[in-house]
Amino acid sequence: MIADVQEELPEGWRVVPLSHLCELRSAGTPPAVLQEAEPGAVPLVRPGDLREHRIVHSSAAFVSGLRAEGQDRGRVRAGDILVTRTGTVGRVALVTEAETGWFHNTHTLCVRPSDEVEAPYLAGFLAGPGAMAWMNSHAAGSAIRSITVGALAGLPVVLPPLAEQRRIGAVLGALDEKIRVHEEIAHTTALLRDSLAGLLMSGKQPADPE
Repeated sequence: MIADVQEELPEGWRVVPLSHLCELRSAGTPPAVLQEAEPGAVPLVRPGDLREHRIVHSSAAFVSGLRAEGQDRGRVRAGDILVTRTGTVGRVALVTEAETGWFHNTHTLCVRPSDEVEAPYLAGFLAGPGAMAWMNSHAAGSAIRSITVGALAGLPVVLPPLAEQRRIGAVLGALDEKIRVHEEIAHTTALLRDSLAGLLMSGKQPADPE
C-alpha cells in the first residue's frame, strides 16, 4: 500500500509509518478524576475537549496536584498531538503552550513528533479525511469502537520535505484560526440574540442592533 502511494508523490516526498516519525504514548493507569478544581489541580483532557483541531479549555475534569506531582505518564507538552482512540475515533488536536503539563485520559493517545516531522503538518495530516478513514477502518469493536497503539503505529504518513511541511502546516493553521474566530463570533452573536429576545418579549425597548 505504501509503495503504491509513493509512486504518485512529487520528488523528495515519501510515505512512512507513523511509528517512524513519533513516539506513541498512552495515558497508562487513569488517575483519580476531580470534577472541581482544588489548589494545585491539573486539567485533564478528555475526548470531548478535542474540537476543530484544538483543545477546548472546558475545565470540566482535573487531576489532584498531589497525585500529579512527579508523574510524567499521561502528561502533554506543546507540539504533542492528541488523537481520540475510543468512541469517535480520530479526533485530533495540537497541544499548545497553554496546555503544557496537562494530562490526557486513556481514551486519547499522545503522538509526540520527532525532529523529522513538523507537528502542525502532522496534526493536519492526521486530521485529514484519508488518515481519518484509515483509522476508522482499523478500529475494532461494535458498540464502542477503538484503535490500539499498535494499529495506529502502522498508519501510512505522506511526508514532504521539511520546508514543504512548514508551508502546509502554516496554511492549515491559519485556516484553523479563522474557524476559531468565526466560532467565537457565532457564540457571541448567539448570546446577544438571547439577550435581545428577552428584552423584546418583555416589552422593553432595546437599542437597535448594529
